[in-house]
Amino acid sequence: MPFNFEWQKPELPFQSNKHGQEIGLTLDDWRPSEKPIRQSLTGQYCRLEPFDSTLHGSDLFSAFSTEALNWTYLPYGPFEQRQDFIDWCAATCHTDDPFFYSVIDTANNNATGVASYLRITPDSGSLEVGHIHFSPLMQGTRLATEAMFLMMQHAFDKLGYRRYEWKCDALNAKSCAAAQRFGFQFEGIFRQATVYKQRSRDTAWFAVIDSDWPALKKGYQSWLAAENFKNEKQFRTLKQCIDAHK
Repeated sequence: MPFNFEWQKPELPFQSNKHGQEIGLTLDDWRPSEKPIRQSLTGQYCRLEPFDSTLHGSDLFSAFSTEALNWTYLPYGPFEQRQDFIDWCAATCHTDDPFFYSVIDTANNNATGVASYLRITPDSGSLEVGHIHFSPLMQGTRLATEAMFLMMQHAFDKLGYRRYEWKCDALNAKSCAAAQRFGFQFEGIFRQATVYKQRSRDTAWFAVIDSDWPALKKGYQSWLAAENFKNEKQFRTLKQCIDAHK
């Protein structure tokens, strides 16, 4: 598909400087955001614990080993041996950026997935959610949605970020659809942005900003409420819940 390179001025809030030029709004009260620290985030259905390869590695290997397709769009894996996976986790997942969480199912205290904050930039109030790997035990459940809600809520309400990003391979239709379901707005495609697994990757960009967050927060809370479900079937979709608060 050909790309249209004709630039059109976007409709953005602005102010004018003494030269009559349009510039971004002054943020008089802006203070740098906080960096994540090692603390758990607890919801109704899941708990996000700072990653610990000793505590979580074995559970995650078992959960991930049931679905090989999940590794296709990740820059690492799959892992055939349990110890290889645990060793990789120990070497990779204990950093400050990316800052990994394990998703714990509170019904059985098993680790069923991972996600992380990354590209953490407190000075500009921007960070990304990524390395998302939800096992089949989580996919399509309230755990998956609540895990994303807990991380977004923590980023905006506790850490004070103003921009929350989601990036993925533009050919990963499942991830692109998930981003939009979770309330992220599509911002464009960076062509040939990187190379992984000896493949070229065009990267799709999505984001939520702080002015989006109040409606999203209420929408998530409405969707996650027990009264929105009967026999594990939802009455209203997440989009319907979010739209009701816009």
